[in-house]
Amino acid sequence: MSESSETEVETSLTERATVVTNFIRGLVPKELQYPKVAVICGSGLHHLADALNSSPRVEIPFSDLPYFPLTTVEGHIGKLVFGYFGTVPTVCMVGRIHFYEGNPFNISVFPVRVFSVMGISTLLVTNAAGGLNSEYKVGDLMVLNDHINFPGLAGWHPLKGSNDSLFGPRFLALSDAYDLELRQKVFESAKTLKLGRAIHEGVYVFVSGPTYETRAESRMLKMLGADAVGMSTVPEIIIARHSGMKVLAISLITNAVVTEPTPKASDGPANLSAGMANHEEVIEAARQAGEDMRVLVLEIITKL
Repeated sequence: MSESSETEVETSLTERATVVTNFIRGLVPKELQYPKVAVICGSGLHHLADALNSSPRVEIPFSDLPYFPLTTVEGHIGKLVFGYFGTVPTVCMVGRIHFYEGNPFNISVFPVRVFSVMGISTLLVTNAAGGLNSEYKVGDLMVLNDHINFPGLAGWHPLKGSNDSLFGPRFLALSDAYDLELRQKVFESAKTLKLGRAIHEGVYVFVSGPTYETRAESRMLKMLGADAVGMSTVPEIIIARHSGMKVLAISLITNAVVTEPTPKASDGPANLSAGMANHEEVIEAARQAGEDMRVLVLEIITKL
C-alpha cells in the first residue's frame, strides 16, 4: 500500500469516528453527549454497566451504529450504555472487539478512537486474564502497571501505518501508560469498601489468541516478567494514550495458567487436562466476581 493510500485509510477512520460520534449525539440526551469516562467491560463483566443510574440511560447496540465493528464472542453483548456513575457522565462499552476475531487492529480499536472524538478524558479497561504469577488466585484482581505487547514486538501494532497527528505523535512513549493517581484510587476505594478480594499490581502480557498458551509458552511469558496473560486491552490502552486519555486497567484473574512441563510419555499415565483453561471457566469466575467489580468501579469513578 502506498503512503498516500495509507493516509486515505487513516483519514477515513478519523472521519468515520466523527460520523459515529455525531450519530450517537443524535440518540442520547444533551447531558450524556459528552461523557467524561469510558469503561470497557471485559469477558463476563457486562454487569458493570448495571451500576449506571437508571435515568437518564441510553443503550445503543453496536449493530445500530454506522461503521462500528461487531463482536462475536460469548460474554461480549455488544452495546454502548450511556448514563451516570453517581454524578459522572459515563459510557460503558459492553463487549469488545478482538484482534483474533479477524479484525485488523485499526478496526478492533476503532471504538477507542470514537471515545477520543467524543472528548472522553479517562478510559477504564477491564478484562479476564490468566494468572502467571504463582501468588495470584482465581478471583483476585490485578491493577496493570505495565504491559508486554507481544504481537506489537513482532510488528502487529495498532499504530502501524501513517500517523494521524490529530490524535497523537508518531512515536508514543508508554513508560507512563498506566496513570499512577488512578491506580492509587483502586486501593483507596477497595479499602473504603472493605473489599474482601486480593488486589495486586502487575504486568499484563498481550497475546493474540484465540488459543490459550501452551505450557512452554506460559513459562516463557512468566520468565519475561509477566504476571497475567490475556488477549485484549493493550491495543486499546495504546490508542487511548495516543489520544491523550488517562488510563486505568484492571484484570480479573479467572484461571491459574499451567506452567508445569508437559509429562513425558516415558513417565507413564498422567492427566494432561488438569488445570486446562476454558472460556466457560472464565465466564463463571467473572460472574462470581461481578458484584465486587461493579461496586469497585462505581467507587473509583465517583471519586474522579
